[in-house]
Amino acid sequence: MSTSLSVTKTVSIDRPCEQVFAFLADPANWPRWAVVNIRAIEPTDDPDWWRMSTPLGPARLRLRAHAEFGVLDHDYVDDTASWSVPARVVPNGDGADFMITFHRPPTLTEAVFREQSDLVDTELATLKKILEGDRT
Repeated sequence: MSTSLSVTKTVSIDRPCEQVFAFLADPANWPRWAVVNIRAIEPTDDPDWWRMSTPLGPARLRLRAHAEFGVLDHDYVDDTASWSVPARVVPNGDGADFMITFHRPPTLTEAVFREQSDLVDTELATLKKILEGDRT
């Protein structure tokens, strides 16, 4: 058994944990913050899967959310690859931390994997701005 290269990204958000989780648990919100990887998203006939438009073409997303434990694991599938992505929202004082881990698939070189995972920083900054700026 072996392990693959992984990267975990974390952002602290000054918003109650339950609100951060609720926003992220609705895939319809993902194009608002995942601005690098998702152009558009819509539900499918299968209630577990969403259809996405990405910079690399069409893809599908399945969110496996569990509010009690802050779990936002999700599966991503396109024509060339599939990923299972662990993600969590956990309390941090009166706010929350959102953590997401990416494992390098064998189809990506280490350099490309790091380049792609670095782009997530833009998305997490966007998420923080949206949630901290929208206090309604």
